[in-house]
Amino acid sequence: MKESVDPRRHLGRAGEDLAVRALENAGLTIAARNWRCAVGEIDIVAHDAAPDYVHGGIVAEWLVIVEVRTRRGDAYGTARASITPRKAHKLREVARHYVQSTGWTGPWRIDVVAVQMDRHGRLQAVEHIRHAVADL
Repeated sequence: MKESVDPRRHLGRAGEDLAVRALENAGLTIAARNWRCAVGEIDIVAHDAAPDYVHGGIVAEWLVIVEVRTRRGDAYGTARASITPRKAHKLREVARHYVQSTGWTGPWRIDVVAVQMDRHGRLQAVEHIRHAVADL
C-alpha cells in the first residue's frame, strides 16, 4: 500500500530545495539541512564569507542559520510576510541553541529565504533576505 504524501510537507521540501540552490548560487556553502534539537529545527545551516563590521569589516566566515518560508498563493499572506514576531523569537532561540551546542565563536546571522509560488504552484520568486532576524 502506498503512503499518502502530505502536500504541505511536499511544498516545504520543494521550497527548501529551491532555497539551497539560491544560497549556493549566492556563494554560501551548505553545512546541514533540517538540524533538530529539543528547542526546534533549523531548515538550513550554511557558511558565508562576508565582512564582520564588529571586528573592523574584515572578511570572516559567518555561520548562517536559514529559515525557508514557502507559500502557494497569498491568501494567507506572502512567504516574506510570514515571519511574525513570534516566529522570529523562536528562530533566535533555536539559533542560539545551535551556536552554543556547536561551540561556534565567529559571527552568525539568521537569514530567510522566501519562496513564493502562485496558487497553481508555479514559482514566482525566490528571495534571500540576509540578516532577516536580528539577534536581540
